[in-house]
Formats: sequence, C-alpha cells, structure tokens
Amino acid sequence: MAVDLNHTIVPCRDRKASAEFLAGILGLKAGKQWGPFIPVETANGVTLDYMEAGEFRPIHYCFIVSDPEFDEIFARIEERGLDYWADPAHREHGTINHLYGGRGFYFDDPNGHNMEVITAPYA
Repeated sequence: MAVDLNHTIVPCRDRKASAEFLAGILGLKAGKQWGPFIPVETANGVTLDYMEAGEFRPIHYCFIVSDPEFDEIFARIEERGLDYWADPAHREHGTINHLYGGRGFYFDDPNGHNMEVITAPYA
C-alpha cells in the first residue's frame, strides 16, 4: 500500500503574507485562497495550507531541493538579509551545514516556524 502526504495545515497570523513569504523564498507560487486556506504546492504535489490561527506553537518543515535550487533559495535568503543557521536549535548562526554529503540550513518564517532546506536526505 502506498501512502503519500497530501497536505498539512500551517497555522499563521496572516495567511496571505505567510504563504507569499515561503513561496517567494522557495521560488514557488502561493495559490488562490480556498476556504480558510492559502496553499503553497511543492513539486511532489504536497500543499502547505496556510490558515490563520489565534495561538499556535511553531512547527518544523523541511524541503529537499537540488543543488541549483539550493543556490537560488540561499541567494534569496541572503538578498533579504534573513538570519539562517546550520542547526535546528539555531546555535550556528550565519552558516550552512554539510550533512550526508549535501548542504542545508534553517531559517524562521514570519510566524516562527523553523524552515529547513537540504540537498541530501538524512541517512
């Protein structure tokens, strides 16, 4: 039996701004509002459905990309002057990691969600 993730709800303060932020960083497009959601669809068809919420705890999301896509995403992080870290605990500021033969980094979205971009899957 094949099981695929279809979507996840991302709680936020401003669904439009939040969806457009992530889409802009990743080089994707924010979709049209559908009910209380604004989706951002990844290449494998999974959507992150941004929905406004009063209170929420930050969540971690990880995106695996090719080396050229990594370079483009990282350039957008630097162009915007955003903070980034090599580790999920945000101790290694301003550097990327080289885990599992790839590259990776973490950054926060406007809602405090811990976003990760990697080029190699975890072993």
